[in-house]
Amino acid sequence: MANLKIQKLEKQIEKEISKIILTDVKDDIGFVTVTGVDLTSDLSFAKVYFTVLGNEEKKASVLKKLGNAKGFIKNTLGKRVQMRKMPELIFSIDESIEYGNKIEGIIKQIKEKENEDN
Repeated sequence: MANLKIQKLEKQIEKEISKIILTDVKDDIGFVTVTGVDLTSDLSFAKVYFTVLGNEEKKASVLKKLGNAKGFIKNTLGKRVQMRKMPELIFSIDESIEYGNKIEGIIKQIKEKENEDN
């Protein structure tokens, strides 16, 4: 039962942080997609996963800007999501999409090589 409550909160926080970054953060962060939120069981920390198009330098820049805006995002989130205590936000680059694309590329190369051999 508690797990379902945490999952609902994670989705709600994910949705609201996406809106806050898109509409309320003044620093030009660029196009950021929030891909997920993991809350600790005691709700004290929320790891916010995001993706951004660009190279490693762009990702590092976005991570820094999100870190700078963390207080504002947490404060705004507190006004939109009903929780006794807002969790501490930890922003993390979601590498899973890039990893999936890399695996997909490897599989494609293997198939192409097999077709050449036949």
